[in-house]
Amino acid sequence: MIAPRVSHTLRLTLLPNDVLPEGLSWRILDGTIRTAAWDAEGEAITLGLWGPGDWVTNAYSALRPVEIQCLSTAIVEQLHPSEEEVITFLQKQIRNTEEIFEINRIRSADVRLLRLLLWLGNRFGQVSSRGHRFSLKDMNLTHKGLADICGLTRVTVTKDLNRYKALGVLQKVSEADWLIPANVKLPQA
Repeated sequence: MIAPRVSHTLRLTLLPNDVLPEGLSWRILDGTIRTAAWDAEGEAITLGLWGPGDWVTNAYSALRPVEIQCLSTAIVEQLHPSEEEVITFLQKQIRNTEEIFEINRIRSADVRLLRLLLWLGNRFGQVSSRGHRFSLKDMNLTHKGLADICGLTRVTVTKDLNRYKALGVLQKVSEADWLIPANVKLPQA
């Protein structure tokens, strides 16, 4: 009698800054993950930010290397995607990269950061009639992490975040959560 073949799904729990193995596909069960490449000067270029329900891989990228790095503690499981899932993934990857690229093309640093925060609220937070609510703490996004994503310095991010708080553009609603009120007049890019 031949024993049935048992298929095991590899599941990993990773810490912030851990890097996922290359060439494999991973479904994110919990946490926030960044895909990144590097420019000629060694500066990270964020290609995408991913959260629970998304999947990530560097298998289809023309850039080398593309690193899949955990921003927060993350739980992932290996995925063996179908052709249809690959097409859906690639469409989502393109849109995610385009959105980050669009944010990074905004010349004004304070508008660029605010647009990034709104995007994070849309992508990883909650949008309601009150505004965009999100948690930088849950995503483990420091001022330096925000600066890396949108091509600013940490000092500029800190200065602008403090100014947003003073103006009421960014409001603390709990220990970890922030809100950009819906009635805030957004500056033009």
